[in-house]
Amino acid sequence: MEMFEQLRSSEQQLKSLLRGLPVPQVAVVLGSGLSAVAEAVDTQRVVPYADIEGFPTSTAPGHKGRFVFGTLAGVPLVVMQGRVHFYEGYAMSEVVLPHRLLARLGVQTFVLTNACGGIRSDMRPGDMVVLRDHLSSFVPSPLRGPNIEALGPRFPDMTEVYDAKLRAQLHVVAGRVGIALSEGVYLQVAGPAFETPAEIAAYRTLGADMTGMSTAVEAQALRHMGARVIGISCVTNLAAGMSGEPLSSEEVDEMGREFEPKLVALLSEALPVWTA
Repeated sequence: MEMFEQLRSSEQQLKSLLRGLPVPQVAVVLGSGLSAVAEAVDTQRVVPYADIEGFPTSTAPGHKGRFVFGTLAGVPLVVMQGRVHFYEGYAMSEVVLPHRLLARLGVQTFVLTNACGGIRSDMRPGDMVVLRDHLSSFVPSPLRGPNIEALGPRFPDMTEVYDAKLRAQLHVVAGRVGIALSEGVYLQVAGPAFETPAEIAAYRTLGADMTGMSTAVEAQALRHMGARVIGISCVTNLAAGMSGEPLSSEEVDEMGREFEPKLVALLSEALPVWTA
C-alpha cells in the first residue's frame, strides 16, 4: 500500500502542475539513445521527475528524467524522456510508477520504445521491431505483493500484452512511409551487465528475438491497469557472442540516435491513426 500512497500523492502533484492542459491521449516512453525524439513535440509543459516529491529519478546516461507534455501531429501526448530501471537500484514498483501515474491521469495508449540487442540470426543493427510478445520471467514481477484492486485484478490476463490492432495499424503506416518493420519476442533481463554468449544461446532457445533491460515489466503493469500497449524495439547491436565484438553502452546510445528521425516519422503518421 505504500506504493499506492506514493502513486496517489504523485497524481495529485502532477495534476496541480498540469492545470489547464488537456489529458494526453498517448504516452511515449523513450529508450536509450532516443531522447531527442521529444524535441519533435510541440511542447506545452515540461515536468522533471525530481519536481514530484518522492518520485524515482533517472540515473542512467542519456535519460533526462522528465515528462514532456504537448502535441505531435496534432495529438495531445506526453513523452517520458527517460525511464528508471531495476538495475539502478529501484524496486519494480518504483520502475513502473511513472507509467501507472500516467494511466491514472487518463492516458489510455502507451508506446514503449527501447534500444535492444538482436538475438535472431537475421537481425542487424538498424532494424526496427514491433513487439509481438515478451518474456519477463528473468526479472521480478511489478505485480508482486498485495494486490491493489483499484489498479487491477490479482491475476491479470497476459494473452495479448501488445495490442494486435495497434500493431496492424503500425505496419500499414510503416509501409506508407517506407520504414521496414518486423515483429519479435522481447526478453527483459535485470542488468546492468550485458548478457554472456551462453545466456544469449539459452534465450534464443526459449524463443526470444531481442533482449534488453526495460519494457516488459512496464507493459505488464500497464496491462494490469487495462491500458493499451505497443512496443517498438530498435536493434542497436547484435547480442553477445554473435558479432565477435565487445558490447558497450556508448555503442547503444550512438546507434539509438540514428533511429530518432525514423521513429519521429513513424509516430507522426501513427498517432492520428491510433487515436481516430
